[in-house]
Amino acid sequence: METISSPADLRGRVRPALQAGKTIGFVPTMGALHEGHASLIRRARTENDLLVVSVFVNPAQFGPTEDLDRYPRDVPRDTALCEREKVDLLFLPRVADIYPPGFDTFVAPGRAAEGLCGASRPDLFRGAATVVLKLFNIVSPTRAYFGEKDYQQLAVIRQMATDLDLDVEIVPCPTVREADGLAMSSRKALLSPGGREAAAVLSRALREIARTRANGERRVSALRERGLAVLGAEPAFTPEYLEIRDAGTLDPIETCDRPAVALVAGRIGSVRLIDNVRLPCD
Repeated sequence: METISSPADLRGRVRPALQAGKTIGFVPTMGALHEGHASLIRRARTENDLLVVSVFVNPAQFGPTEDLDRYPRDVPRDTALCEREKVDLLFLPRVADIYPPGFDTFVAPGRAAEGLCGASRPDLFRGAATVVLKLFNIVSPTRAYFGEKDYQQLAVIRQMATDLDLDVEIVPCPTVREADGLAMSSRKALLSPGGREAAAVLSRALREIARTRANGERRVSALRERGLAVLGAEPAFTPEYLEIRDAGTLDPIETCDRPAVALVAGRIGSVRLIDNVRLPCD
């Protein structure tokens, strides 16, 4: 495995593979890698000739009062995981490599970025779309792999790739969960033992919604009530939202009569967590 920090050096390393007609798989991450990231890397490894993973904590998607400074970082551990998973190129750019002095151009995402996480984190999707576009331009991937845990972000990236005619296949990958159902997350490392136990309430609420939907309930208001009741039973959890949306557009719906997704976000102490589950359709 080669570790590269310069965008120009990475382009130079990728160019011969492109000229030879090889496929390039790309997994963009913010580091603090865990088994969820490893699952993306393994899939990309099996489907491509050359595999690139980036680790970059993107300051553009954090607001001034958010947890940029506290976001978990462990480059040696990330490097070891990438070596174990047979990554070819590990890209570790510096902030100045991605946002050089005078940088002043950002992607303005559309409807998919509205509401949900976009309501409380107005910088999130503009920053995420911008850095992903820049990374795509550096790596020139054939396929790029994203976890469905960040469902709204995935929707934003897919729309950007479509609207801007990007020559890359966006590959969604299932959420990887702990034994108690908690979606694997880099921010999990910030939880206390008690907070970690309380965090399982997100997946319990989503499972209750999915179970109720599978039993025939189609009214979104009733499904939300069941999920909110589960969340309300955990005093350590402060909900931010619990919504059920169209699975494709993320538009609000009143009746669960089409492919839909339930999405939840909230905090345990200062740690913000998100999760989602697709709902069955009649």
